[in-house]
Amino acid sequence: MALMAPVENGQIVETESQKSLKNQLTAEKNGMDKEAFLQLLVAQMQYQDPLEPTSNTEFISQYAQFSQVEQMQNMAATSELARATSLVGSHVYVKTTGTDGAPKYVYGKVDYVAFESNKAYVSIDEALYSIDDVDTVVDIEYKDAYDKAYEFTGKLNQLPKVSAIDMSHAEDIDELEKTYNEMTDYEKTFIASETVKKLNKYVERLKEIRAAADEAEKNEGTEGDGEGGEETPDTDETEGTGESGEA
Repeated sequence: MALMAPVENGQIVETESQKSLKNQLTAEKNGMDKEAFLQLLVAQMQYQDPLEPTSNTEFISQYAQFSQVEQMQNMAATSELARATSLVGSHVYVKTTGTDGAPKYVYGKVDYVAFESNKAYVSIDEALYSIDDVDTVVDIEYKDAYDKAYEFTGKLNQLPKVSAIDMSHAEDIDELEKTYNEMTDYEKTFIASETVKKLNKYVERLKEIRAAADEAEKNEGTEGDGEGGEETPDTDETEGTGESGEA
């Protein structure tokens, strides 16, 4: 299987997944696991002072501590696996660190969980991330409603002031009104009340502009009919003159 990695300016760029796994390995090295605890215990026995050897009671006490540490680690591993498994199928944000040191977030669905060396890793788009880097678990319905509200508010804020709109903005306002009316009650809870008031002001102002445009068009039509009525008598007079001439 070929290994692929992004290259930038002739250098291999570390992916977000690789950073997550690297941070996990660093944390493991910096921690004290049961193997390190056992090595310390063996070293203590090997290099103890033969003239003042450690008592059996002290060894038993240390061994009991070792057993307790092992049990705690096993419980932690079991708990971590259960926590990771419960995330399968969920949508999550994984917090990583960019090349500039700033925090970055990877969003996606957890497809499966990998468990290795008592550590759990979640898979998002075929990339593995440490369970410790999972920052937020998001309900998909919540995220969709939030994204829709965010996009809706952004488009509304792109319109000019209410007093400055004209018929060129009619299509955008109509689309925003339609989008809001088609939202579910749950989705509407993500729209601030001030934003709804702002939308209503645009809708009412657009109605006034359309009414004024209809009135102006109606007046133009009335003036056109009046001009046509004045031309009709002139035509009749011409025809009458023609008939008189024939007579």
